[in-house]
Amino acid sequence: MSDSTEKPGFFKRLFNRNKDVAPPPPVQTDAVPAPVASPEPLVAEPVIVRSPVAAPPAPVPPPNAAEPKVKWWQRLKAGLSRTSSQLSTRINDLFTKRKLDAGTLEDLEDVLIQADLGVDVSARIAAAIGKGRFEKEIAPEEVKAVLADEVEKILAPIAHPLVIDPAKKPFVVMMVGVNGSGKTTTIGKLAAKYKAEGRSVMLAAGDTFRAAAIEQLKVWGARNNLPVIARAQGADSSGLAFDAIRSAQEAGTDVLLIDTAGRLQNKAGLMDELEKMVRVIKKVDADAPHAVLLVLDATVGQNALSQVEIFGKVAGVTGLVMTKLDGTARGGILAAIADKHRLPVHFIGVGESIDDLEPFTARDFARAIAGLE
Repeated sequence: MSDSTEKPGFFKRLFNRNKDVAPPPPVQTDAVPAPVASPEPLVAEPVIVRSPVAAPPAPVPPPNAAEPKVKWWQRLKAGLSRTSSQLSTRINDLFTKRKLDAGTLEDLEDVLIQADLGVDVSARIAAAIGKGRFEKEIAPEEVKAVLADEVEKILAPIAHPLVIDPAKKPFVVMMVGVNGSGKTTTIGKLAAKYKAEGRSVMLAAGDTFRAAAIEQLKVWGARNNLPVIARAQGADSSGLAFDAIRSAQEAGTDVLLIDTAGRLQNKAGLMDELEKMVRVIKKVDADAPHAVLLVLDATVGQNALSQVEIFGKVAGVTGLVMTKLDGTARGGILAAIADKHRLPVHFIGVGESIDDLEPFTARDFARAIAGLE
């Protein structure tokens, strides 16, 4: 009795429920999908080309506007505040109501060396401060002004912008440096700058040793609406660079930015791989790479000097990018590098945001490190 009364109700409910369910849309069985923008990568053997995201990039303000220049000066001062604050405190302690003598100058040299300005540069600055002022009182602000002038003299000859030659397509920029120096982040920031200038840009994830580096560069590519050439982790980085240049040539790209694996400068095997990468790139374009930028972490201090020397021999470094100046009280290392190696400094970074990397200017840096307005 119970079964006969429940079954009709069950089938009735089942019938009514099925009646309300819409049949599957025919488009799902169509073999040809509708033409919609897709954020997924386009796979083309043997590399992966990630297509740009569909959303248009946000408007970018003019790069030479006065307001951004003012904002950069404030960020530069804030970024170098650890260095300038330590220098200012020590200089105030040394020169407040005190005559200038040999002992004071010796103490000043020690202060400058501790800021990683280097022995030669520190001695030169101390001599300039002592000239004509011996046995006289000198105000701390005057010492800082002389310090700024001397640092600017050292840095001015190597403060050069990175010039992109429009006749070279693509203009190949290879980024090198040790682990953690900020190569991948710097590539993303440079890509944004070049795109804002109206250039077409392509990125190559040549750090095939770290999966995180590959994904990080893809994120930068998506953020800037740019294509990224990538392979799986562990792939041959030289082969990737070769394919990236071919792809950029075919696309008529203005600038190709190639990331490389971070490596210690004293590891011969890894440095040999970097040298091979340069040789392979030249097989595609004899003039490439057109720029090899060594990204230096300011927090490593004097170790940066040996990095410049060894990477210069292996990869033919043409210019420098100094990052993480906001994370150290030894920002003077840039002056020591300039004095010893005379390589152009193209950019400096004082933070993590996309606006915290700017072309290097000697006067601004010198005044900021001395704590002047």
